[in-house]
Amino acid sequence: MSHYLRRPSFLPINCLSFLTAGIFASLLFAVNSAALADPWPAWRGPHRNGICDETDLPVKWDAEENIAWKVPMPGPGGSTPVIWGDSIFLTSARGEDLIMICVGTDGKIRWEHTLDSGNREVRGDEGNLASPSPSTDGKHVWAMVGTGILACFDFGGELVWQVDLQERYGEFEISFGMSSTPLLHEDHLYLQLLHSAGAWVIALEKETGTEVWKHNRKSDARAECEHSYASPTIYQDDKQAFLISHGADYTIGHKLENGEEIFRCGDLNPEHNYNPTLRFVSSPVAVPGLIVVPTAKQGPTVAIDPNTRGDVTEKTVWRFRLTADVPSPLIHDGLVYLCRKTGIMLCLDGKTGDLLYEESAHRQQHRASPVFADGKIYLTARDGQVTVIKAGKDFEILAENELDEPMTASPAISDGRIYLRTFENLYAVEKP
Repeated sequence: MSHYLRRPSFLPINCLSFLTAGIFASLLFAVNSAALADPWPAWRGPHRNGICDETDLPVKWDAEENIAWKVPMPGPGGSTPVIWGDSIFLTSARGEDLIMICVGTDGKIRWEHTLDSGNREVRGDEGNLASPSPSTDGKHVWAMVGTGILACFDFGGELVWQVDLQERYGEFEISFGMSSTPLLHEDHLYLQLLHSAGAWVIALEKETGTEVWKHNRKSDARAECEHSYASPTIYQDDKQAFLISHGADYTIGHKLENGEEIFRCGDLNPEHNYNPTLRFVSSPVAVPGLIVVPTAKQGPTVAIDPNTRGDVTEKTVWRFRLTADVPSPLIHDGLVYLCRKTGIMLCLDGKTGDLLYEESAHRQQHRASPVFADGKIYLTARDGQVTVIKAGKDFEILAENELDEPMTASPAISDGRIYLRTFENLYAVEKP
């Protein structure tokens, strides 16, 4: 059970007013090419599912080859960098402090801000309380740390608002801190605060941090495993959009306007073989027409039709016998990829759940989530190796790239570069 010191919340600060159309048009002419780069605005990229639209990316590198620059980090952290224009944002530990950092795409640190103190390591050196990833909309950036401090900054580093989620919603009872990443979608930030003392799904106004709604997420699970840290996601197609939360033995769809339940999928931790240590770490992934739900350890992977409603436990599209466990799944071109934490890669048919291959990519711990780009899948291991495999029904390793530094953050891609955050450095990888 975790206990943290309480501190007063910061009151919201009025956001900057919108620029007039004339001023905005003038500024557009002054924007340099870096600011027009494709953004990586959230943990799993622009589509929230690990899919990147860029091409002609680097495939091979090491600690020296094809490295544009590296910036030493003040301490370890598992948060994935987010990128917009020529700005890169990430959180990190620095001794006992938990900080927000802005780095330019030129490799120079622009500003730092201390979010909270009281950092601690979890599972030895597996992680710490700088695990949730930031999000940005190109004007502001939002960051949370495991103590429950959530803050909004402008790109210049000025604090817009900050709240203490434990003060607002009750003390967290969760072993590794609240490591779930908040989800930015349009005008709201969506949070799932699931732990032994509470289960809330929450929407906040992104501009002020004001609560829009709070939904009591009911579950008949015996308890939420305190080692869990899955994150919410959004399902969206041309007809509908809804929030998906994942934890306490259920995956649940919620209305964006009020949090009300649309559907729920159970039997993710079967009663006849209940595992009290089944912690949901891997998060669901969604593409138009399909939602793929992971579980943990030797549990199943479940596919859900996004058009079903109510209790969909017995109405799933398919169930597969194994799951990704820690890295979140990837869906591309009708195929579902599951990278198990042991480095075993599985490829499934997205329509049927049939296994197409099960191969070893790199026999080391994998905690980061896979990323697809330009016909390739990038798999990041705990020992710092990024294995590049060919996407498709046939398994083929294209490259094995070693940095020899601990790494749990997922890759981020923008403007032809792959950004890799290790426990020691932030690397910008690019072709010559």
